Amino acid sequence: QVQLVESGGGLVQAGGSLRLSCTAVVIPPPNTFSNYVVSWFRQPLGKEREFVAGISWGGGSTYYGEAVKGRFTISRDNAKSMAYLQMTSVKPEDTAVYTCAARFGDVTYSDFQYDNWGQGTQVTVSS
Repeated sequence: QVQLVESGGGLVQAGGSLRLSCTAVVIPPPNTFSNYVVSWFRQPLGKEREFVAGISWGGGSTYYGEAVKGRFTISRDNAKSMAYLQMTSVKPEDTAVYTCAARFGDVTYSDFQYDNWGQGTQVTVSS
């Protein structure tokens, strides 16, 4: 199992920016971080978890949920075993617990297809 740790959450005003980080602190050998695709999901309080963004193992392909297209950017640095979610023009409806997830294969929008999860980081956007 890959152990993932998120950081960078917090309180931000609407219209502001925030960058979340996802670090793979344990990767079972002989795999490396570049063997995994990484996605961000979010879950607002009392609502279902939804796909936010995903990135291929090499970073050449990125995918976004409709709610964040044009505002959020996912990236990764395989040398550091890290992935990022740059959030800009945030809105109160972006308030949620954000969690990164990793899997072999392709990026999927379905959370049940990911078997490696972080603990999540809270993002709160004030109006």
